[in-house]
Amino acid sequence: MSIRIVRNLGVLLLTLIALGAIAAWSLDSQSGDWTMRKADVQGKVHLSLIRDSGEGGHSQSGSDWPLDQFQGLDATTSARHDVKFTIAREAGRFECAGFLENGEGAGVFHFLPNPQFVEQMKALGFGGLDGDKQMAAALHDVTVEFAREMQAEHITGLDFDKLIAFRIFGVTRQFIEDLRSSGLNVTDSDKLVAFRIHGVTPEMVRSLHQEGYTPDEDQLIAMRIHGATSEWVAALAKVGYQHVDLDQLIAFRIHGVSPEFIGKLNDLGYKHLEADQLVAMRLHGATTEWIEALGRVGYDHIEPDQLIAFRIHGVSPEFIGKIQELGYKHPDADQLVAMRIHGVTPEYIAKLQSQGMHNLSADQLINLRIHGID
Repeated sequence: MSIRIVRNLGVLLLTLIALGAIAAWSLDSQSGDWTMRKADVQGKVHLSLIRDSGEGGHSQSGSDWPLDQFQGLDATTSARHDVKFTIAREAGRFECAGFLENGEGAGVFHFLPNPQFVEQMKALGFGGLDGDKQMAAALHDVTVEFAREMQAEHITGLDFDKLIAFRIFGVTRQFIEDLRSSGLNVTDSDKLVAFRIHGVTPEMVRSLHQEGYTPDEDQLIAMRIHGATSEWVAALAKVGYQHVDLDQLIAFRIHGVSPEFIGKLNDLGYKHLEADQLVAMRLHGATTEWIEALGRVGYDHIEPDQLIAFRIHGVSPEFIGKIQELGYKHPDADQLVAMRIHGVTPEYIAKLQSQGMHNLSADQLINLRIHGID
């Protein structure tokens, strides 16, 4: 075989390889834009990857990355310069090109998936990986070893999407084992993600156990969502509410039963009300300012349940003041509520008085309204 023939065969072979590579790129690679800027942490940069999500939309993922993750990047030159670098991950690699100037820049990237990663994940039971999931795995550094670690923790609901979520939010083997060693035998994958999102920590669980609480997973999440911190719980104890039931603590936070609110009630003579009464007072707007206004029209030290009934039925300082002007100086609390329920308004009383019906008692007014006498 002549040298020319060999050369021609070599050129043909290289051409076929190149064509195959182009076909593979078009089928298997994903492309987009990247931007980079300095991060607040020394030795890191903030990298964002932007892709067209179709129909004119875009998807973007950005986070701080250590500089040593960018193979071939010249980040020391401050003047504008062209750059090429690679981010190599087990699931695939990002080939990036563009420019940098004073630590900031932009360019384009191509993601080249690793086919072996798909097969290895499939062997572990994580099948159905498409290009987007594989790219997400590379972006968030989901590895085969990480998948094995999570399987070894016997977590329920563990699929490939959960592996990505675990990496995004920082659910690690150490985090799971620390939670369990603190006394919480958590196995639900969704709860683990929620713990990281809302800040449920092993230290929080341990602290609650030391205080005598045995919270379940939903209570822990609710406490963090609504801000029932250990400091806030300690402040409640200082105003006389030690070891309040966890669900009631959460209700306190939802409805605004604060140590300050309780302290003001104490100053008004309402000492250590039941938790449900405190919640109901906040729910219906029985504020300390409103209670003080009731006192100014002669209704101080009203029972808590009657205060709540006043708010529910609209017995206000203004209502009391108007009927006092009409001669009803101090109906009892139940009469005031009944007057509001049955529609005994100042206008109704004034109308009856204009018709010559003076000196009717509160109960008589209520009976007239009940029987439809206008």
